[in-house]
Amino acid sequence: MDIRQVGENDWRLVQGVRLRALRENPDVFGASLAREERFAESHWRMRLRTSVTWVSVDDDGVGRGMVTMMQEPGSPVDDRHVVALWVAAESRRHGVGWALLDTVRRAAVAEDARTVSLWLLDSNHAAGDLFVRSGYTRTGERQVVPRDQSQTEERYVLTLRAPSQP
Repeated sequence: MDIRQVGENDWRLVQGVRLRALRENPDVFGASLAREERFAESHWRMRLRTSVTWVSVDDDGVGRGMVTMMQEPGSPVDDRHVVALWVAAESRRHGVGWALLDTVRRAAVAEDARTVSLWLLDSNHAAGDLFVRSGYTRTGERQVVPRDQSQTEERYVLTLRAPSQP
């Protein structure tokens, strides 16, 4: 597996991985397959211009996983946020998730971020285990999922460095 940062010209690769993720695991993302299938090329390109995305690609050039890192609006400027982490079922438990999260960690350190955070559905135990083993801490901060009021999610944080002293 090769983890590579993608740009807007890679929009078809990202589209394919994202739509597969939504088809196979529709309940773990804050989006719907029907909605994202309607996105035009310009929307996919805009997504890749406004956040940093990496795709795990196998030897045949097929995307087997992806992750996006962004500075979430309203969050501290020294926090980076993980969204859309997904690994294909046939590639799970082979280190792909670890490699994607490590790529995010290194990129956040390079941007002098203090923390990396994410929200995880309470029902996604396998991902929770991966995050905890990767050094993320459960914060206890919870929220109802906007698209499905019957579900809740918890915030996880990876601390990269101590806060700056005033």
